[in-house]
Amino acid sequence: MPQHAHGFHGVLMLCHGEYKPTARRIGLGHELRQLRKGAGLTIEEAARGMKFDESTLQRVETGWRSFRQAGHLRDLLECYGVTDEEDVDRLLALQRDASSREWWTDTTTNMLSGMPRFLGVESAALEIRAFHPVLVPGLLQTEAYARAVHETHKPIDETTTEFIQHSVQLRMKRKEALTQDEDPTKLWAVLYEPALRYVIGDPDVMREQYEELIKLAALAHVTIQVLPRTVRGYVAIHDVSIMYLGDKLPTTVQVDTAWFTVAVTDKPREVNRFSRMFDAMVASALPPRDTPEFLHQLSREITE
Repeated sequence: MPQHAHGFHGVLMLCHGEYKPTARRIGLGHELRQLRKGAGLTIEEAARGMKFDESTLQRVETGWRSFRQAGHLRDLLECYGVTDEEDVDRLLALQRDASSREWWTDTTTNMLSGMPRFLGVESAALEIRAFHPVLVPGLLQTEAYARAVHETHKPIDETTTEFIQHSVQLRMKRKEALTQDEDPTKLWAVLYEPALRYVIGDPDVMREQYEELIKLAALAHVTIQVLPRTVRGYVAIHDVSIMYLGDKLPTTVQVDTAWFTVAVTDKPREVNRFSRMFDAMVASALPPRDTPEFLHQLSREITE
């Protein structure tokens, strides 16, 4: 299991120049947390006398935001006893990169609470593990399936047509991480048989979705397993998404909540719990080599 960052140079080498802004913020935040602890200071003590409050420092340490001014970071580093100009300059450069705009920045007004944070972590992930008890996980959905899911939920959630259009486009944009030619994101998904049999839209939508899953399962960096409905072992009752950001950054988990929000955490206790959940379902699932034929069979069985 990837652990939290332990060293300054490891985090900087991992994040600088090759990762997207959120990953850089996470890397910078963890290094600042280590420096603060090394200085023997609490967040309250570190923020005392600074031009920012402890809430801001806490959000910087967790990768939620960057300092608005380079001077704030300089003051903090001085407080922590970081005086080597090379180290200071490299951290300031990382801070500038971390402040870059994300590709979804202009569309955040149409997002669920917590979604921008999730998108940032997901875009930085090297590998994702996913499960959903009643649906095909979002990263594997076709555009027609995704739209049908949103239309089914529209009268319940009271969403607008504009929201649905934006959400579907966003989901398709996220999916590009799996199909891009250079360094595609690795995905390991467990699909629950009842979710695959739950007809979203109409049979044509489902057949297209089955074909898409077969195509994606053939990719070397994508692993798809089916969890049979006859399984007697553990089945999660809510969605699971585990995002691995590399050995020097914290593994993060995400779930959709009943309150129409997206919850994201990198707390080790929760990450370990979700990992155990996923591993238990993998142990009960059919081997990946059986996935294509299983989906072909579902496609043959579905009726108008």
